Amino acid sequence: MKILIADAFDASLPERLSRFGEVFDDRDRLAEANVLLVRSKTKCTKEFLDSAPNLKLIIRGGVGIDNIDVAYAESKGITVNNTPAASSVAVAELAMTLMLSLINKVPFGHEGMVSGDWRKKKIKRVELFKKTLGLVGIGRIATEVAKRAKAFEMNVIAYDKYVEKSDHAQMKSLDEVLAESDYLSLHTPLTDETAKMINKETIAKMKDGAFIINTGRGKCVDEEAVAEALTSGKLGGYGNDVWYSDPPEASPLVKAPNVVLLPHIGASSKENLLRIGDIIVEIVEAFPNK
Repeated sequence: MKILIADAFDASLPERLSRFGEVFDDRDRLAEANVLLVRSKTKCTKEFLDSAPNLKLIIRGGVGIDNIDVAYAESKGITVNNTPAASSVAVAELAMTLMLSLINKVPFGHEGMVSGDWRKKKIKRVELFKKTLGLVGIGRIATEVAKRAKAFEMNVIAYDKYVEKSDHAQMKSLDEVLAESDYLSLHTPLTDETAKMINKETIAKMKDGAFIINTGRGKCVDEEAVAEALTSGKLGGYGNDVWYSDPPEASPLVKAPNVVLLPHIGASSKENLLRIGDIIVEIVEAFPNK
């Protein structure tokens, strides 16, 4: 078996996989690979898959698989797996970090301290305590966010087209979640339905001064509409870890006010990369064609 590690994983993974065959990271050897390991960077398009005639298994280290043309892969006899259970805690903690950083003006305060500007009187904080958190999507990650929000005594509501009941949030319609949320956290895959679901029209339904957190998919948000709402004050802040592309190209969010922006690090905790490695080893070990 030949295993190509195309993206960044924990440094221990090659050695852990070596008992199954040759492990390498040279993408020029894609045509030789029987197993391909990817995260978000590598896009497994039709053209990409046509360059891998010996491929039998793709494992995406992460929650979604929207960077893989699954239907085409399966038509070529390629099995596609991912590691959805591994990343929930890491991404949920980052979503809470973005919320807390925004409302406590952490970047603004830090910049002032290192530049010699004492900004005590310029920083106006608000609290999470007793506020309403709306979750768009209530899968594994959103559930972990809900658990953490309850520790702040937040009121947690959620919308999910495919979920009728949750033990961790009160289920409501999307319009109700938009209208009632002080903080809105996005946790949906990218589909035709969810693409740019946060746009000028949906933002208009939100409370004035509400905050949006996006650790889901960048293209679920209309960046121009969000930037305009931040500039006008309709939105109080936006915390973002996901982009149209990695890295983003000319995103209007970069110059928008009241933002905390991160370079897609939600699943990059040390512990999570080890968990992803554990699951990958289990998948490869159980794969019948190894």
